[in-house]
Amino acid sequence: MYVVCKEHVELAIDKFVDEFEDAPDLVDLKETEFSDWDPPAKCAECDKNAEVLVV
Repeated sequence: MYVVCKEHVELAIDKFVDEFEDAPDLVDLKETEFSDWDPPAKCAECDKNAEVLVV
């Protein structure tokens, strides 16, 4: 699972496919709320706001 900004979505998809050998689902963090988990506020690759969950 990767939490990234829109700029790093392709990189996160590539990492996910390399690791799991399957296509990920993309979740827009602005439109989704989680009851038991708060996503990180920042991208895993840079200091921009996290916008997409790659899972």
